[in-house]
Amino acid sequence: MTNREPGKTVSEGLRLMAVHAHPDDESSKGAATTAKCVAAGASVMVVSCTGGERGDILNEKLKNDPQILRDIAQVRRNEMKAAQEVLGVEHTWLGFVDSGLPEGDPLPPLPAGCFALEDLDVTTEALVRVVREWRPHVMTTYDEKGGYPHPDHIMTHVVAMSAFEAAGDPTRYPHAGEPWQPLKIYYNEGWSKDRLTAVHEAMVAEGLESPYADWLANWKPRRSGRVTTRIECAEYFEVRDRALLAHATQVDPDGFWFQVPRELQQRVWPVEEFELAVSYVPVDLPEDDLFAGLGSVAEADAAATSGALEMVYDGRLAPDDEEKFDPAERVEHPNEQVEGNED
Repeated sequence: MTNREPGKTVSEGLRLMAVHAHPDDESSKGAATTAKCVAAGASVMVVSCTGGERGDILNEKLKNDPQILRDIAQVRRNEMKAAQEVLGVEHTWLGFVDSGLPEGDPLPPLPAGCFALEDLDVTTEALVRVVREWRPHVMTTYDEKGGYPHPDHIMTHVVAMSAFEAAGDPTRYPHAGEPWQPLKIYYNEGWSKDRLTAVHEAMVAEGLESPYADWLANWKPRRSGRVTTRIECAEYFEVRDRALLAHATQVDPDGFWFQVPRELQQRVWPVEEFELAVSYVPVDLPEDDLFAGLGSVAEADAAATSGALEMVYDGRLAPDDEEKFDPAERVEHPNEQVEGNED
C-alpha cells in the first residue's frame, strides 16, 4: 500500500462488497475477514441476492415454532439484521426469490420466478445499481461452481462477475448510476481438504472426536482453484460465530458446526482464504490483504472512475478447467446447515 497516513491501517476508508446468495452465507463465508476489515476502519456492504425464503429450518429446537412456520421470510430478515449488527456491516437485499435446493433423480424443475431462472440482464442491472451507488473498491463472491452446486450460489457467481464487468462501462445500464469499476474481485474459499485434514488431525491428537472423519474418508475431487490470499483473522472467529448463531433457524448451537473448539481452530487454521479472480491493480501473490495494491482511498477512487483501466490479472479458470469439476461427484458436507441444504 502507498501514501498511508501515519497511524492509519491499510484498509481505513476503503470499501468491500460481499455478494452472497442467502442470509447466513455472509456469516459462514469470510465473516472473520469481514469483521477484521470493519475493525481496521474499512466499510463493508453485504448484498443478499435472495431472502432465503425456501431455506429449511435446520435447528431442531425451532422446527415446530408456529411463528417461524407462519412467516419464515420475515424471520430470515430478522436474523440477517441481527447478524449485520454483530459484524458491523451495511446490508442490502437485491430482492430476488430463493430458488431452493432441488432434490431427487431426476431433479425437479426450479420454481417459476426464482433467482436462478431470472434473466441475467435483470439481475445484473440490479447489482450494478448497488455497485454504482455504494462504490466498492473490492468485491467478493463465489467461484464458478458456487462453492457448491446450489442454483442460487451458481447464479450469484454469474451475476456478481457480470456486474463487476458492467459497472464501470458507461454504455451498460446508463440509467443505473455513474460508472464505477471495482478494482478487484475474489472468490471465497471454503473447506479445503488441507483445512479439514489439519483440524481433523488436531482433534484426534487431543483425544477428541473429530466431526470430519467421515467427510475425509469419502473425499472426492472438487473444483481445482488456487488460494492466492490468506487473511490472518483468528481473533475474529468469536465474532464470526456470534454472527452465525444469529441465524437461529439455520444453525443449531449444539450441532455439528460447533463441535471443534474455537481455540483449536484459532491455533491450527487461523486464516480465511480467498482466490483472486480479476484485478485492475498490480498484484504480488501470495497476499495477506484483500486491499493490497489499491493505494490510498483517493488513489483507489480515482482508478475506479478513470475509465482507462486495463486488467492486469485474470485468475479465472478456463472453461476446460471448469469442466473437470463434476457436481454429481461432490461430497456433501455432513451437516449442510452452513454449506448448503436449502441455503
